[in-house]
Amino acid sequence: MTIPISVLGRRNESLAESPGKLIWCLTLDPCLVMLPGRFETTPTERSRAPGEVGMTVEKLILAKPRGFCAGVDRAIDVVKIALDLYEEPVYVRREIVHNRHVVEELRQKGAIFVDELDEVPNGAIAIFSAHGISPEVRLQAQARGLKVIDATCPLVTKVHNEAIKFAREGRSIVLVGHEGHDEVIGTMGEAPDAITLIGSEEQVADLNVPDPTKVAVITQTTLSVDETTGIVEALKRKFPHIAFPPSEDICYATTNRQTALKELASRVDLILALGSQNSSNSKRLIEVAQGVGVKSYLIDDVSEIKPEWLEGARVIGVTAGASAPEHLVQGVVNYFKDLGVTSIEEIEPIKEEVNFALPKELVRDRARLDAGRPLHSKAMVPSA
Repeated sequence: MTIPISVLGRRNESLAESPGKLIWCLTLDPCLVMLPGRFETTPTERSRAPGEVGMTVEKLILAKPRGFCAGVDRAIDVVKIALDLYEEPVYVRREIVHNRHVVEELRQKGAIFVDELDEVPNGAIAIFSAHGISPEVRLQAQARGLKVIDATCPLVTKVHNEAIKFAREGRSIVLVGHEGHDEVIGTMGEAPDAITLIGSEEQVADLNVPDPTKVAVITQTTLSVDETTGIVEALKRKFPHIAFPPSEDICYATTNRQTALKELASRVDLILALGSQNSSNSKRLIEVAQGVGVKSYLIDDVSEIKPEWLEGARVIGVTAGASAPEHLVQGVVNYFKDLGVTSIEEIEPIKEEVNFALPKELVRDRARLDAGRPLHSKAMVPSA
């Protein structure tokens, strides 16, 4: 028989005989009846108390692919290798990837994160983040004699090159993306006079260009596939001769995680997605889940789970944005194991096997050291 629980986890402040403990009681009556010692737990044991919210959960399903993509793996490796390779301080412009746990881990290892290059001493080592930079930032690095290691994701670099190409052809460029995102700022910097940023279908109607027959479209790599499709179709209707890049701009990892999430959403009552609030691809996962009618929450880690979210949920889905480390996912898995969940499944509707080479300047310096040769002291800034 299912017993309706009307009061859960209310704290008994009056029991002085148990200092340092919390007394958690439950009753069938809306008025709490104090039952000293009935369910006495320490705060860390609280999730195991019988009858608490969340005990309806029977199964956990993990989506795969999830978590780090090749570009994120590469960017994090760049910082770690640089810290091991160079004796001088290593500066990183902006968050190397948009995840606070990753940034904090690298900070503890010695990386110095800055917002702008004017915070970096002349001649120092500076790493550019995975989201890319504008030519203006590259020129600033050159003027300051910085030794630059570029951790820009190769797929972001691809979009930059498309912007440069379309601008040289004299086209008006429509960039589909989110205003203020680091990737968008960098891409727009490649051709600021030619690029117009839009973020919705509604904005297409108000879009005016000098020559409607010479228009091109590029996109931010971390957008919602479904939402972007609608914007692109609206652009096609308005500009029948619009030019497209040879291949899709939305990156494989964004697409794959959204594909896996849709499969996950068809089988669960609730989705928890690991990722930081400033992570575009992580936020898109939540939008996709909500778009198919599944309640979902974006969390930085297990500490942000609210037990009331789980009320009435029998099957929980878990995924992670492309900048979220796997250990955060396992923290959530352990949380549900502690609640008594033993049925754990992983689904993998699409395989993912992509790797990117390290930046050539880092490979070169590591090879010199491996060969027992000293590193050049002269600052070197790679060309755009």
